[in-house]
Amino acid sequence: MKNLLATRVKTLTPSSTLAITAKAKALKEQGIDVIGLGAGEPDFNTPQNILNAAIDSMEKGYTKYTPAGGLPVLKKAIIDKLQRDNNLAYQPNEVIVGVGAKHILYTLFQVILNEGDEVIIPIPYWVSYPEQVKLAGGVPVYVEGTREQSYKITADQLRAAVTDKTKAVIINSPSNPSGMIYSREELAELAAVAEEKDILIVSDEIYEKLVYNGIEHFSIAQLSDAVKARTIVVNGVAKSHSMTGWRIGYAAGDADIIKAMTDLASHSTSNATTTAQYATVEAYNGPQDAVEEMRQAFESRLEKIYPQLSAIPGFHVLKPQGAFYLLPDVAEAMAHTGYDSVDAFAADILTEANVAVIPGSGFGAPTTMRLSYATSLDLLEEAVRRIDSFVKSKWQD
Repeated sequence: MKNLLATRVKTLTPSSTLAITAKAKALKEQGIDVIGLGAGEPDFNTPQNILNAAIDSMEKGYTKYTPAGGLPVLKKAIIDKLQRDNNLAYQPNEVIVGVGAKHILYTLFQVILNEGDEVIIPIPYWVSYPEQVKLAGGVPVYVEGTREQSYKITADQLRAAVTDKTKAVIINSPSNPSGMIYSREELAELAAVAEEKDILIVSDEIYEKLVYNGIEHFSIAQLSDAVKARTIVVNGVAKSHSMTGWRIGYAAGDADIIKAMTDLASHSTSNATTTAQYATVEAYNGPQDAVEEMRQAFESRLEKIYPQLSAIPGFHVLKPQGAFYLLPDVAEAMAHTGYDSVDAFAADILTEANVAVIPGSGFGAPTTMRLSYATSLDLLEEAVRRIDSFVKSKWQD
């Protein structure tokens, strides 16, 4: 038979997070006591008021198609949220609701990138950014934010990476996988380069509500009207309201870009699930107590587990400011335990210590591992004990 696959999918790298999670699940099904620290989702159920709103919408018969760009009532809830939380003003034609923030990003790159356009992606990065850029015919250009830089890039690095083919830069703050947050001053410096070089800013703010130790999230679009005009803000309710499976995300930005995304959605997904849209209206318009309760739970876990993880020989861990991940640099640990690959290191931690972690190679940071603390403290402490024993059992001076 002829080759059945399109060229565009032949270079795709499977999601390392989903792959590890699937392997851990398979081991659990064999009766093995595996602790999974790979999942990128809160371990809380969706708040009850949101569940009730979803049920109510179905009972009222709100189960039909909606406009491709989202329910007007949901767009209003998002606009109100952006004004309330971020002091950002948008009109309905500047907002699109999609099938999760991941698909919003996919759609965005499809409508802004021509063949060969470059997108600057800071390292470490969320695993899907490069693949989505490539699927749109774009070229990922990587800029490393080192551990010494708190895994953030500088304005000078950004400026040096821009070429006449650069279309956009991605800013993910709080970051997956590092949990680090760009300060207002750092964002202002990056924005100045974007204005100077006339490039778009894709601001992924999905972990906006999960910030700790008095740190505040600041959207780069808040800097000025000029910066806002070149910024596409991407967000959703997956992490903030524990609604990962509901698949609701959104973008806010330039009306022409939003219209193009809406037109593309009308030929691909149509609308996001109607029931999930009504649930999201309640998520933003209803009480936010559960959001704060989850944030406090994550912060409490971080405070307790961070020093324990940092005490493992050869693990060098920056304390995250947001999200729910720890990203230890394990180069020293690998050197002393006979590993030259973080993938092999993580694989043996899974099969020998029965703890599932995500190798940093999938994030462009091959001397790191990502551990999610979106699980109970008891399991987190047991997981760290197992990893500590694993490392010490193989340690060679």
